Amino acid sequence: MTPAGHKQPSQHAPELRAAARHLGRRRFLTVTGAAAALAFATNLPTAGVAGAAELDAAKITENPFTLGVASGDPLPTSVLLWTRLAPTPYQADSGLPQERVTVRWELARDERFRQIVRRGAAIAHPEFHHSVHAEVGHLESDRVFYYRFRVGSWVSETGRTRTAPSSRSRVSELTLAAVSCQAYHDGYFTAYGHLAEDDVDVVVHLGDYLYEYAVNSVGGVRNYTDQVLPDVFNRETITLEDYRLRYALYKTDPDLRAVHAAHPFVVTWDDHETENNYADDIPENDVPPEEFLLRRAAAYRAYWENQPLRLPQRPEGPDMQLYRRLTWGRLAQFDILDTRQYRTNQANGDGWKTPTPESEAESQTLPGTEQERWLIDGWKQSNALWNVVPQQVVFARRNHATAGNTTLSMDSWDGYPASRRRLLAGAEAAGVDNLMVLTGDVHVSYGFDIKRDFADQGSRTLGTEIVATSISSGRDGAARPANWAGYLAANPHMKHYNGQRGYTTVALGRDSARVDFKTVAAVTTPGAAITTAASFVTEVGDQGLKPA
Repeated sequence: MTPAGHKQPSQHAPELRAAARHLGRRRFLTVTGAAAALAFATNLPTAGVAGAAELDAAKITENPFTLGVASGDPLPTSVLLWTRLAPTPYQADSGLPQERVTVRWELARDERFRQIVRRGAAIAHPEFHHSVHAEVGHLESDRVFYYRFRVGSWVSETGRTRTAPSSRSRVSELTLAAVSCQAYHDGYFTAYGHLAEDDVDVVVHLGDYLYEYAVNSVGGVRNYTDQVLPDVFNRETITLEDYRLRYALYKTDPDLRAVHAAHPFVVTWDDHETENNYADDIPENDVPPEEFLLRRAAAYRAYWENQPLRLPQRPEGPDMQLYRRLTWGRLAQFDILDTRQYRTNQANGDGWKTPTPESEAESQTLPGTEQERWLIDGWKQSNALWNVVPQQVVFARRNHATAGNTTLSMDSWDGYPASRRRLLAGAEAAGVDNLMVLTGDVHVSYGFDIKRDFADQGSRTLGTEIVATSISSGRDGAARPANWAGYLAANPHMKHYNGQRGYTTVALGRDSARVDFKTVAAVTTPGAAITTAASFVTEVGDQGLKPA
């Protein structure tokens, strides 16, 4: 992490920084007349997507599918298919000229593609780093499909995806996996190799898909004898080129490729996809506001280019509509939040602090006022049995007793208690009986009962929070960290705490939900086995985690 107060040298053009200073923070690079500035910021040709010539695919002599395939955001009659062409992924241009490429795709009912249901073509534009986001519609609901891409004589690996049940379907079950925090330099993505073999319907990624910190030539703790990484990774990500290359590094990981090919993903970000602990347009470090907005524009663009997201999520400058709503029949509604882009600044200078009037102020909001209203309005209109909220930072109160004082994390919902109260009151008023919050961020797994009043353990339990541990961040960890007993004693509503790496599965049913916290013993060495550290159930109409 860059030390607080450290001034990073500018890596953006002075002309663009000058333009940014004259635009309001929410309108930066999105107003009419700023298109040239955006093109300069993201190193794109000002001619636009129609300006590039078409590449003869026969000239691609190396495998362009080095980053694998992915799918995301399943809808009842549509799937989103993703790939990015990168014959030489660790080069800035990925080994392709600034020319568009026609990419053909196929969708079938079977892995051998004997029953093809759709074929089509998409253009991989150089302006979007030759990424492909193919939306395939007019499909049967609640069905598994297989897909692949073709470019010239090259054929991608096969991916597996599915459509969601129709909105009126009284589907009886859904199994999801919750994952988060995959620092490449901290270890192997072993848990993803196991998850690729697990029987789940969808994977929900809760943020920190990559980290902005430098990765040295040997890949951090990864012990490769046959690979030395280029120096381009041994620096913090600032520019669009930096972020694009960092995604290439992560997506060449075989376990990450395997899990994307095996299951559709629903993704949302946290902070490290851009910069640690940023809040809206306020950076962690001491840089001019326009510098950070340029960085945010680069990070958001690279995120969209490298994730299986649909067209409404494509960013405009430093703004990106990431919060969105998905359904799984009448069993579950998913309200996917973005708690970074719109939040007010962390109170009390961030960190773990004793609450003050600043953190307790009604004006403090983590999702932003508009997103708060959107979430509560969605609950009012929901006819789902389970209302699931995938988001980033710990929602439940987390008392951290030190030296006789209770300190709270200002970066989590504890630093925004008024915002949390508004949402819980909105959930109660909307009649949401089975609320489940999915969380990442903290590199441990927790299971919480969500209380109406965390200061009164006798108050009503309004739902549960499932905190998924990291895939690799924090290195190996321990089943019982040093503060394990103290945390459980200070937080009676905390029903589970484990400090190892892994992922969590949640099986939603008509009567109850089962939660399995799965861990691997080590990520600093490859090949660790997966085990279930703990299992819980929460019952429909009687929220609260109970041992399974």
